[in-house]
Amino acid sequence: MNGREVVSRAIEFRRPARLPLEFHSLGECDVHGVGWNQTGTGDHAQRRTIDEWGCGWERTEVQNMGQVTGHPLSEWNRLASYRWPDPDDPAFYRGMEQQFERSEGKYIHTGIFMLLFERMHSLRGFTATLTDLYMERERIEKLADRIVEIDIRIIENIASRFPGRIQGFGFSDDWGTESALFISPSLWREFFKGRYAAIFRACREAGWHVWMHSCGKVNAIIEDLIEIGVDVLNLQQPVALGIEEIGSRFAGRVCFSSLCDIQKTLPFKGREAIREEAALLLRSWATEDGGFILSDYGDGEAIGVPIEKKRWMLEAFKELDPWSS
Repeated sequence: MNGREVVSRAIEFRRPARLPLEFHSLGECDVHGVGWNQTGTGDHAQRRTIDEWGCGWERTEVQNMGQVTGHPLSEWNRLASYRWPDPDDPAFYRGMEQQFERSEGKYIHTGIFMLLFERMHSLRGFTATLTDLYMERERIEKLADRIVEIDIRIIENIASRFPGRIQGFGFSDDWGTESALFISPSLWREFFKGRYAAIFRACREAGWHVWMHSCGKVNAIIEDLIEIGVDVLNLQQPVALGIEEIGSRFAGRVCFSSLCDIQKTLPFKGREAIREEAALLLRSWATEDGGFILSDYGDGEAIGVPIEKKRWMLEAFKELDPWSS
């Protein structure tokens, strides 16, 4: 059973032959990414970069992706002259074909960095976006709808160029603090749920699984995300979410892409504690038919996670693999 089938079976609860791995830092990965030419966070060696949406990223001497400090739509009067990304620009997709090289037998995914909410507050600013949901509803709805329209056209363009060759679509939208969502669950459902559903439908039409990354305690909307079609949830703070609580509510209903907690466990705990948490995650979030993918965290050194701890974690998960014969 090759990597593509192992991952697909885990997502679809068709009992994989072993634990699927997305562990780039240690060179063990069943997943291969094929990306369009989005700038994303830009060149991390540079102090300041601009992405394709005109958002300005800044970094300090601390090595990480940085953060958006330049918001091109921080004032609504800038909207009239704002230049939107053109999702039909062939330059966005140039070179994708070559990225399929060395992908034989692997699960192939594409994606959009900062899909909706994160793109909204990158354009407007975080505080302004939250305020707009109450004070500038008509304007922020139009902004969200334009972003959704662009996202869907990107999906359609990739799908039409590579029919049947991609299995999954991944995106990031961080939605939680350490204790709750940034907004009330009712407002999330009112404003965002239908817009995500439209994007997920486009992914379904392309024949792709939907992978969502979200940091924070997002428990309140997991049910909604499952309802509208999320297949894989990438959750990197399982302790904050409550490992046993999440397992009791959602195991067997969505596939989890996760690892030992990147804030509570990996930076501060030792080998035995890491192993114990790996066992708890598999016991709580996996099922006998699948539902779990071991994922890596890219900025390990930046948050105090040496490669040795990642090796301990990988070894523990492989030893505890519930599907390996």
